[in-house]
Amino acid sequence: MDNNTITAGVLALQGSFLEHRLVLEKMGIHTIEVRKPCQLNLIQGIIIPGGESTTMGKLLNSGEMMAPLRELISRGVPAMGTCAGMILLSGNISGGILDQPSLGLLNIDISRNGYGRQKESFEGDFPITDIGGGSFHGVFIRAPIINKLHNGIRVMATFGGRPVAVRQKNILATSFHPELTADDRIHKYFIEMIKEYMGKNG
Repeated sequence: MDNNTITAGVLALQGSFLEHRLVLEKMGIHTIEVRKPCQLNLIQGIIIPGGESTTMGKLLNSGEMMAPLRELISRGVPAMGTCAGMILLSGNISGGILDQPSLGLLNIDISRNGYGRQKESFEGDFPITDIGGGSFHGVFIRAPIINKLHNGIRVMATFGGRPVAVRQKNILATSFHPELTADDRIHKYFIEMIKEYMGKNG
């Protein structure tokens, strides 16, 4: 299956959606910036970018997109969440506001800004399972910390003894920002998830 047969979506309500779109387009993937529920019917996979999780969650709710997005991912369409995207996907969030918006699909407990605020942002190198090619250089910006893993979670990378990349069936999530590096291996891995989904679902 060629890359040009895939249409991927990037949630484009807030955050680093443009950076993700540019990575995908360099790979030859037709990409849609998703802002309306009807656009979810046009894609075979979606990226939820980094940004501000509370703001994105409120915009999903006000745009009546939370339930359709949850349904899309629940039926097996691949989703990739980075930083704030990981927070939005998570089932249990600490450090947020009362009634913190969440898709509640990823079986982890997570802390917003767990690594600290903007001034505590950092970078580091670590291996990631299944992407090959040596270590990955991760950019952590107000990154969340995974506090607890529940059933069905596969840890794909750790940094400083903590999980920073996980997979649960059709969901891939990272604490860091792969779109802010020149290394596209995580995006390529996600596209392979989409190809596998398309192969099983016609």
